[in-house]
Amino acid sequence: MTTETKNIKRYLIVGLGLTGLSCARFCQSRGFNFSLCDTRTELPAIDSIRSEFPGIDITLGLPDADVLAQYDELVVSPGINVNTPTFIAAAEKGVTISGDVQLFSEYRTRPVIAITGSNGKSTVTSLVTDMLNAAGVKAVACGNIGLPVLDLLTEQTPVDVYVAELSSFQLETTRNLNAEVAGILNISPDHMDRYAGMADYERAKQRIFQGAQHVIVNGDDDHTLPALTVSDSSTKFSLAIPDSNAFGITADGEDIWLAHGSERLIKASDLSIRGMHNIANALAALAFIDALRADLNIDSDKCLNGLKNFKGLDHRCQHVAVINGVEYINDSKGTNEGSTVAAIQGLGPVTEGELWLIAGGESKGQTFAELAAACEKRVAGVYLYGADRDIMVSALSATTVKGVFSTLTDAVNAASEQATSGDTVLFSPACASFDQFRNYVHRGEFFCGCVGALS
Repeated sequence: MTTETKNIKRYLIVGLGLTGLSCARFCQSRGFNFSLCDTRTELPAIDSIRSEFPGIDITLGLPDADVLAQYDELVVSPGINVNTPTFIAAAEKGVTISGDVQLFSEYRTRPVIAITGSNGKSTVTSLVTDMLNAAGVKAVACGNIGLPVLDLLTEQTPVDVYVAELSSFQLETTRNLNAEVAGILNISPDHMDRYAGMADYERAKQRIFQGAQHVIVNGDDDHTLPALTVSDSSTKFSLAIPDSNAFGITADGEDIWLAHGSERLIKASDLSIRGMHNIANALAALAFIDALRADLNIDSDKCLNGLKNFKGLDHRCQHVAVINGVEYINDSKGTNEGSTVAAIQGLGPVTEGELWLIAGGESKGQTFAELAAACEKRVAGVYLYGADRDIMVSALSATTVKGVFSTLTDAVNAASEQATSGDTVLFSPACASFDQFRNYVHRGEFFCGCVGALS
């Protein structure tokens, strides 16, 4: 879990955003030999960085492979693609390529619950953290959500367990995470503009299982099974009647219960979060926590109370308003088709009337075949907007698409004119936001503003 051996490596930290600077602060606090580099040739914050790290060499613009190979290890920020000729050539010359999560895994001293997946990982990470804290266990969310992992070590934050949300980009540069509990929630196409294909994307996700003591798998998605690493223990969750040691659902008349084996834990109707996909998220959270229950002396009843009170995250199937009997849902975090499909499948069964979808943005190389199939089954109509709306139009059936617009405002207005009392309008873009917005948060806030203007 940790090492006390004197570190004599020479590090080059590549990328000077939030993650890179957290790496630099960690290395500085430990007295490591390190230099700094950013791939950009101009960096607005360069003066403040020089002030914070006096005497440290800083390079702007990525050096060639021969220069990179002079270092023992390159600590590369997740936003930088390491599968490029320069990094590949440097690796062939013997330099190790890693990231902040790898450094964290080498120096942490407390257990880690590691969570990845194409969709739902922020919700599950937050849910696990809230449930543990409700039970009196000091848990901190980190990684792709909350604080960068190395900030927790630099600041020596008191903690009983780290709950780490990890993206495929972070896992690319992680060699041996050795998490106490690790799991992939689901796999669907994402970041196809960075990966050669789904197999390449899945290989990055699978790195989360390296050295894991206990693994969590989704019984409804075979792609979440460990491909190479075999742990001595595992737990399954699914939206099915559970086996003896699995988490799933059972029915009692019209009531759906979340269950562990034959033990009923909590009614689905008692949850504050909506949709079948969020029931799956809750089951996953229960499975992650159960894996450490004995080691951390976790009070299960207090955890269930934390689950009941969890309100969900902003921009993730977030209730916005009911206007003229129509409910508006903000799922701006739906940045890929798998996430939007999950939202459609989750909300469809619990929607009283028709379900209308607003989607669009930057497509990230997706084909939208899964989205087209989901819309055919459960969506009354789709309103498209944004840079790659024409790509989406060509993927969806002509009868499904009810309108195509350049702006989100126009799409919202058109959907509101079609929807009637009892219907739901779901904003789940299935795309990145950067064609018109700073990020998914800005996009979600803009959608909420559009809805507010309807009333």
